[in-house]
Amino acid sequence: MSTFLELALLIALILMAAKLAGYFSVRLGQPSVLGELLVGILLGPSLLNILHLPFLHHGEQLGETIQELGELGVLLLMFIAGLELHLDELTSNTKVSAYAGIMGVLVPVGMGAVTGLAFGLTTEAALFMGLTLGATSVSISAQTLMELKQLRTRVGLGLLGAAVFDDVMIILLLSIFLAVFSGGTSLVGILLIFVKMIFFLGGAVAFGIYLLPKIVRINEKLPISQRTLALGLVILLFYGIAAELIGGMAAITGTFLAGLMFARTATKEKLMQGVSALAYGLFVPIFFVSIGLAVNIRDMSTSALWLTLAVIVVAVISKFLGSGLGARWAGFSWRESWQMGAGMISRGEVGLIVANVGIGAGLVNGDEFSAIVGMVLATTIITPPFLRALFTAQEKVNEKAA
Repeated sequence: MSTFLELALLIALILMAAKLAGYFSVRLGQPSVLGELLVGILLGPSLLNILHLPFLHHGEQLGETIQELGELGVLLLMFIAGLELHLDELTSNTKVSAYAGIMGVLVPVGMGAVTGLAFGLTTEAALFMGLTLGATSVSISAQTLMELKQLRTRVGLGLLGAAVFDDVMIILLLSIFLAVFSGGTSLVGILLIFVKMIFFLGGAVAFGIYLLPKIVRINEKLPISQRTLALGLVILLFYGIAAELIGGMAAITGTFLAGLMFARTATKEKLMQGVSALAYGLFVPIFFVSIGLAVNIRDMSTSALWLTLAVIVVAVISKFLGSGLGARWAGFSWRESWQMGAGMISRGEVGLIVANVGIGAGLVNGDEFSAIVGMVLATTIITPPFLRALFTAQEKVNEKAA
């Protein structure tokens, strides 16, 4: 077979396996991302090693192509995250959202970095490990709270708001970290980094506020098929490119910002439909599977397994305590605070996006990357039953009191 036919076959196999795994994962009460990630690990060198099967003669080249398609999936995911952001969710519980969100980042980042240093990681790798622990994927908790009919309660709304603070903080911290890591640590170098970041952010926001709405209105009048989707893709890609070349930041920061800017336009819903179909139909499943393909459990050393276990424990405890105490200081009861803490534990796709940036930038090695992926898997599995148990226990207490 030609290289193109091999690529077509590989994409077909990956999509079929990812969607089937996602289906069974949902049937078992877990998010689809869990199944897609697990099937990636099974297809990778840990078990089947699909890129080196006898009928694929260009495995290395195909692996690079799949990785690049997965990168596009990351950019689309972050664009959707910005597009979905409801700033009004911050206003209803601003104090608790801010306290729980900020503490839910600072405590895991600190504890994660200390854990990394304790296991002999370099300072850069340890700090990056901390950043991956600071991430949160609240979609998994939101799904559980919807099933329990608790999403519109104080805890549910506080959780949604805290996740917004968490996402924004992690993206900013990641961008600053990558910029400083690549630009040196001299005073002049750091000042230059911040000047570049501010220049990009200021220009991107100004463009989004003043020019983008006008461009959208003109675009909607043109007789072009799929004009809204095409414009959205062009803008998000340019924002991602500008973030790296001008701002010295991660491309995901640019696409996230592009999503925020498009969220203010009248075409938001139409754009969301088009981008979501493209992302979740093709690129996002490839991204999750590509993460699994990069994990090699067979070659993990004993020390790497201990690191994975330690990272999982620290990830659960740090987020539970950090967000929980933040909510308590903001005025929530102890019961509500621990429910908030439990809801913030899952790292999900956000943790994977951060991890992917790290391995792409050479900040973590294979074992450290595998430990992060293991942590994402574990926290994704733990969160729904833990959250459900806390709410169920409270319901029993209320029934006895009644």
